Amino acid sequence: MSIVFVPRKLRGKARVNQETIQRLLDENDQLVRCITEYMQKGRAVECVQYQQILHRNIVYLATIADASPDMPPSSNSTSDAPLASTTAVSGHGQT
Repeated sequence: MSIVFVPRKLRGKARVNQETIQRLLDENDQLVRCITEYMQKGRAVECVQYQQILHRNIVYLATIADASPDMPPSSNSTSDAPLASTTAVSGHGQT
C-alpha cells in the first residue's frame, strides 16, 4: 500500500521530511517499473491500479512542493527522479 494512503483520522498529523519524500520517490520508481512490465506483457488492464497510485503520489509530491516555496532545490541526483518518473508515465499514456 502506498505510503501516501493515510486513514482520515490521521491526515494532517504526519510531518513531511526528506525521508518521506525519498520513500515516495522510491515507490514511484517501483510503480513505473511495474507499469512498464505489465505494458510490455500486454496487460494494460492491470496497469490501471498502479497508475492511480502513481498519480496520487505525484500529486501529493507536487502539493508538498507548492506548499514549500522556500525550500532550495536539491543538488543531489534524486532531484531528477520525479521528472524521470513523470516522463516515463507520459510515454506510456501515448501508446
